[in-house]
Amino acid sequence: MRKIYILLAVLVAMMAIGEVSAQRSKANKRRHAKTHKVVRKHPKKTKKASRKRTVVIKPVDPRLNDPNYDPNIMCEDTCGHVHGIDLSHYQGQVFWETVGENTKMAYVYLKATEGGDRIDERYERNIELAHRYGLKVGSYHFFRPKTPLVQQLENFKTQCLPGEQDLIPMIDIETTGGLTDRQFCDSLFRFLGMVERAYRQQPLLYTFRNFYNKHLLGQIDDYKLMIAMYTEEEPVLADGRDITMWQYTSKGRIVGISGYVDKSRFMGRHGLREIRFRH
Repeated sequence: MRKIYILLAVLVAMMAIGEVSAQRSKANKRRHAKTHKVVRKHPKKTKKASRKRTVVIKPVDPRLNDPNYDPNIMCEDTCGHVHGIDLSHYQGQVFWETVGENTKMAYVYLKATEGGDRIDERYERNIELAHRYGLKVGSYHFFRPKTPLVQQLENFKTQCLPGEQDLIPMIDIETTGGLTDRQFCDSLFRFLGMVERAYRQQPLLYTFRNFYNKHLLGQIDDYKLMIAMYTEEEPVLADGRDITMWQYTSKGRIVGISGYVDKSRFMGRHGLREIRFRH
């Protein structure tokens, strides 16, 4: 009987040892599962097609290879034409005693008025000093097509006094004011007639080449023209008509004026005598 008890005790012990072993095995498997790193395989990167860079070679201005080239040289430095400038309050203070010493600048047009009530704030001082230092002076009015014409003329006459003028009046024409070409030209022609009667001579007309070609082509053949076009080539109008003067730059430099200044010259055989004010 004792042997049977001993045998049963051994069997119970073996079963207990087996259960502990099984639990340890399960625990080890769980621990292994937690600490095991799953390595994901990344897809192979495909090589992008290499892009060829296009090198743009900019043409070099041949003048830059000239050791004597100076970008500050203007038209008046390389030709024998009669040159001048035009000014307004935008140029600020002008040292006229210095400008007057420039033998290449024979005349100056000064902005006097604009529209029906605008007066250039520096006009009176500029015209007095320009005369004092020997320049031939003319005055110009910026034309506003929709502003009453009588009001514009009266405004201009208060500043552009005949006794102070060496050159014929100039009318600056740069805008249609939103009018049709027919309405614009009608307004302009009536105003030009009024100016001519007031000063007993035709004014000089200033405009840009493209503006002339678009709005004034063949309309103002009887008037002398100053055409603005800022290129190295002389301007040619679409109707081939004669040009008296050419404003060739709006970024000119001159000693005595700190900023940019508009510069112009006579075309061909035209000269200063053609625009002298007849008193």
